[in-house]
Amino acid sequence: MTNPNPASGSPDKEPATEALQAREEARATPTAPAGDTALKQRPAEAPRPSLGRLFLDNLWAANTVTVTVLAVVLAMLVGAVLIIVSDPEVLATYGYITARPADALNASWTVVSEAYANLFKGAVFDPDAVGFTAAMGPISETLTYTAPLVFTGLSVALAFRGGLFNIGAQGQATIGVVLAAVAGFALPLPPGVHLLVALIAGALGGALWGFIPGILKARTGAHEVINTIMLNYVAVYFLSWIIVQSGVQNPTRSDAISKPVDSSAQLPRLLGDNLRVHAGILLAVLATWFIAWLLNRSTLGFELRAVGANPDAARTAGISVTKTYVLVMVIAGLLAGLGGSNMVLGSTANALTPLVIAQIGFDGILVALLGRVKPWGVLLAALLFGALQAGGNRMQSYSGISLELVTVLQALIVIFIAAPALVKAIFQLRAARAARLQTSLAKGW
Repeated sequence: MTNPNPASGSPDKEPATEALQAREEARATPTAPAGDTALKQRPAEAPRPSLGRLFLDNLWAANTVTVTVLAVVLAMLVGAVLIIVSDPEVLATYGYITARPADALNASWTVVSEAYANLFKGAVFDPDAVGFTAAMGPISETLTYTAPLVFTGLSVALAFRGGLFNIGAQGQATIGVVLAAVAGFALPLPPGVHLLVALIAGALGGALWGFIPGILKARTGAHEVINTIMLNYVAVYFLSWIIVQSGVQNPTRSDAISKPVDSSAQLPRLLGDNLRVHAGILLAVLATWFIAWLLNRSTLGFELRAVGANPDAARTAGISVTKTYVLVMVIAGLLAGLGGSNMVLGSTANALTPLVIAQIGFDGILVALLGRVKPWGVLLAALLFGALQAGGNRMQSYSGISLELVTVLQALIVIFIAAPALVKAIFQLRAARAARLQTSLAKGW
């Protein structure tokens, strides 16, 4: 019997061979087959989003920057409601809102816009200012309030990265301000050297006050929160005692105030004698850069972050957890001591009083949280808090708004920052992972 199709080998294999050849030819064809039927069978290509659309999608994603900005916006909105509620005249217009709603809306807009306008003018720039001093005054006040907050914020943030909660920045700053002031008026030294010695004294005072809870935590396991809170009380009472009982009280005054710090130990002013901003803000920026380098570029920073992430794993890897805890608290105390030194060696005050340190240590906790315990984030958060403080003074003077409202705004900002799920739910933010995926797909096109 002869084979009817010698080329194909057998008759039953011919359809498979033809199908395979057809698929190979279709795959090698560069263009789609002509005809309406073929076009209908091809799936429609998805439209490519524009670069502007991708930017908006990523901007509205639930990343850290977006959540932080929206938290500030929410705080300002809640603050606007509090401003309206605290004004009796505006509240009176809501008594007849159904009859004349425009009165209530206009009165509310007037009082809120005026308050926030004065907040801006007192913190950033006053368009009606005449002359260099008046124009730069708001920025000068903002930077003056910012400088010590940077140091205390870095102190708390550094301890956080090392796995410790440094509540004692207030006490460390208090000891720093005491030693800096005593060195400032008790040591007869030439200018320049006197300032350097006073700054070192303040830094060493804070470092000593940070060493105590650090060594207790490392050696005995005593919780740093309890130790630092107790040391805060010791520092406050030590400040009151040294002013009245140790012979540093100003002999020309009957109230609790020390001798003034010599001019040779004062931080130089950057914009002239009429503006309060001083070189402390430059030291704050330098300290921010140093802490960023320490955390991200140095061996100590790696060990610090490893201990903060998992002390047991770090110990297994050969890192001395005891040494790291002590060094973290010493450096944190040193930073807080420099923040306290800024309060008496700068232009905020030039003598010791029971309230000279204000609340910069506790505000440093808020600054560290708002800055996500990252050095440059802490600097920006301190700048925001300094602006609120400077603008709040003008808002109180010109709008009659209580200065405590500024504290409420600060607290609201931290509350919304600490509750990102609430911010995401209110503004219906998309997940940051989805935005990154969409960007990756766009780049693939």
